[in-house]
Amino acid sequence: MFSAADVKNLREKTGAGMLDCKKALEATKGNMEQAVDWLREKGISKASKKESRIAAEGLSEIIIDGNKAVILEVNSETDFVAKNEEFKKFITSVGNAILNNSVTTMTDALNLKIGNDTISEYLVNLIAKIGEKISFRRFEFVTKNDNEVFGAYSHMGGRISVLSVLEGSNQEIARDVCMHAAAMRPAYLKRDEVPEEILNHEREIIKEQAINEGKPAEIAEKMVNGRINKYYKEVCLLEQAFVKNPDVTVEEYVKSNDGVIKQVIRFEVGEGIEKKNEDFAAEVMNQINK
Repeated sequence: MFSAADVKNLREKTGAGMLDCKKALEATKGNMEQAVDWLREKGISKASKKESRIAAEGLSEIIIDGNKAVILEVNSETDFVAKNEEFKKFITSVGNAILNNSVTTMTDALNLKIGNDTISEYLVNLIAKIGEKISFRRFEFVTKNDNEVFGAYSHMGGRISVLSVLEGSNQEIARDVCMHAAAMRPAYLKRDEVPEEILNHEREIIKEQAINEGKPAEIAEKMVNGRINKYYKEVCLLEQAFVKNPDVTVEEYVKSNDGVIKQVIRFEVGEGIEKKNEDFAAEVMNQINK
C-alpha cells in the first residue's frame, strides 16, 4: 500500500512525526495528497507552508534599466556551480539580453544572441564546460510608467529575489515591500487572485478542522467564513501584517507613504522542484569524479 520511502517523503513535506505520517498514509491508503490533508485536518502539520520550500540549487537576479526591469532564475544541480563565476556571468548576460530586447517569452529569450551564440547555444556550451545540468527556468520582463517606481531586494546572494512596482511613493518604500515579500512568502497580491478551487479546498480543510475540534457541523460551517478571512491575511500580500510594523497591513503602510502596489514578483530558487536526496560527502565525490 505504501513504503518506508513514502513515510519519509511525507515527513519531509509536512514536518510531522514518522508515526503520524504512517497513520496518515494508513488512513488514506497511501494517497500522498490526501495524507497531507489528513495531517492538516488533525492539526498535526502546517503542510501548506512547507510544500514549496527550496528543492534545487542556482541563483536568481534582478536587473533594472530606467523603466524596464527583468527578474530571472537559473538552476544548477549543486551550490558549487551556483557560486561559479561562469554561471554568474551567464545569468547576468541573459538578463541584460532580455532587458535590451524587451522579450517576454522563453522561446524568444532562448533565440536572443549573446555574441555569436543564441542563449540556447550558450547554455549548451556552459553545460558542456561545467559538466552539470543547468536550466534557464524562468524570467519576467517588467515595464513601468514615469509615475511609478521599481523596488528590488535580493536575499542570501540571490537565493530569493523580489521585484516590485509601486505607483507613487519612492524606491525605499518599494524595497520595503520586496523585503516583506521575501520574508513572508505571499502567494498572491490580493483576494481576487486566489483561484476558486484553492478557496474551496481550504474551506473543506477548515470545516474538517473545526469538526475535529469538536464543533457541531452547523457551527463548523459558520466558522468557515471567519477562517477564510484569516487565510486571506496569510496568503495575500496586501492583507499581511507588515513585518516592520505589524500594527498595519502592507497595503496600509504603502498607502500612508503615498503609494499603491501595482505588482510584486517573488522568485525563490528551486521553488517547487524536486531535488534528489544526496548527502554532502556524496556531492563532493560526484564533483571530484567528473
